[in-house]
Amino acid sequence: MTKIYYDQDADLSLLEERTIGIIGFGSQGHAHAQNLRDSGVKVLVAEMPGVKAWQRAEEAGFKVATAAEVAKQADMVMMLVEDQVQRRVYYDSIEPAMKAGKMLMFAHGFNIHFNQILPPVDIDVTMVAPKGPGHRVREVFSKGSGVPALVAVHQDASQRAKQVALAYAKGIGCTRIGVLETTFAEETETDLFGEQVILCGGVTALMKAAFETLVEAGYQPESAYFECIHELKLIVDLIYEGGMNYMRYSVSDTAEYGDYTRGPRVIDENVRQTMRQILAEVKDGSFAREWILENQAGRPRFLALRKQNAEHQVERVGKELRALMKGLKEEAS
Repeated sequence: MTKIYYDQDADLSLLEERTIGIIGFGSQGHAHAQNLRDSGVKVLVAEMPGVKAWQRAEEAGFKVATAAEVAKQADMVMMLVEDQVQRRVYYDSIEPAMKAGKMLMFAHGFNIHFNQILPPVDIDVTMVAPKGPGHRVREVFSKGSGVPALVAVHQDASQRAKQVALAYAKGIGCTRIGVLETTFAEETETDLFGEQVILCGGVTALMKAAFETLVEAGYQPESAYFECIHELKLIVDLIYEGGMNYMRYSVSDTAEYGDYTRGPRVIDENVRQTMRQILAEVKDGSFAREWILENQAGRPRFLALRKQNAEHQVERVGKELRALMKGLKEEAS
């Protein structure tokens, strides 16, 4: 049975004599830094001089410096810049300061698992990965709760790396809900797979395909948007609250019957085989190599795909409908 840790399993006092360097004041960085500070931990923030995030960090009351300066002063360094720039930031600014006794931390295992960053053997290397966006990590912490997280240890030079990582998880509020123990490999591979086949890639492709099918059949784009996209949040909220059975209890019997009988026709064995192939590409490093090379080449395919999808009819129709729906903007903000 997987081990899950809670507040009583984590000792925040392990951070009392430590300075934590947060590398990047973006989505996750701003939340980690503020939550840790509210938990009584000494925090330094690293950002690039001249960028807006530097100013936001200063306005939030943090001492801000370059990554190299923060890495020198910090006992624990949490890498919260984007995956594609972590290797450069690490070797340019962090590696020279990674002396014995320090801890290098991550919120995603990509660069460790795929050997883009190779830390010295005499430091601890751990991961605390909140399962939620940064604004959510901050929001629920401020209300006395937290988001669940994953914890993993890649190197345990000090023989207490997991205990210190759990203290960090407690400092950002995750042990209030539960922290599941995993490995860098498992977190990285399941995270990439989930993003690609369901959370981002699978869901958006399915929504667009359903929208296009209705529009091609002559239905109003607005009706197609409501049925195939807008209502998805209602279904996901029900599943989040009580699982699939609760969702099925909450919808009509007609919808439930259609779920059982038509869903497997959409997600058939061909789709499952594609999922297996995508998982294989994640596990053997094919996707990682593709993404690394894409960034090295200046991201031509990525930027073209971003532009193409931003210009899709579904985005235009959705924007127009959201503007007409009273109260929606206020709820989203």
